Amino acid sequence: MSVPDQNDPLAVALFSEVFMADQLARNRISRALPKGMELSHFSVLNHLAHLNDERSPAQLADTFHVTRGAMTNTLAKLEWAGHVHIRPDWDDARRKFVSISPAGRAARDAAVAAITPVIGDVVRAIGPEKVRAVLPILRDIRLRLGES
Repeated sequence: MSVPDQNDPLAVALFSEVFMADQLARNRISRALPKGMELSHFSVLNHLAHLNDERSPAQLADTFHVTRGAMTNTLAKLEWAGHVHIRPDWDDARRKFVSISPAGRAARDAAVAAITPVIGDVVRAIGPEKVRAVLPILRDIRLRLGES
């Protein structure tokens, strides 16, 4: 097996495109979100809505690959807005559990409604066939990066 080239132009081009697409997508989606909602807030609400179950702040921090402090800050803002409920763990008072509130679910649904036209336009412009073709590749990249 050969040693990979440290300056592999294919790898550099791939990650340049991924980084730029990420930056542009975050910018567009952030602008489309309802007033006062940040992308981090939407991400947590969307995750909790899909799970339909409680998670600890530490579990959420691990899921989003952020520090516990960053997640605590996001959760405090979501709790202040009434979008999440944070309760103590009845078995271990040092731990807490987070769940989405009805208001949080409504805020998440409003955010989805606001960003759907933005992401839908991109999919239509590229073409659903191309998007379906690239999804497995992006998923493989995500899984490979998540291993480290």
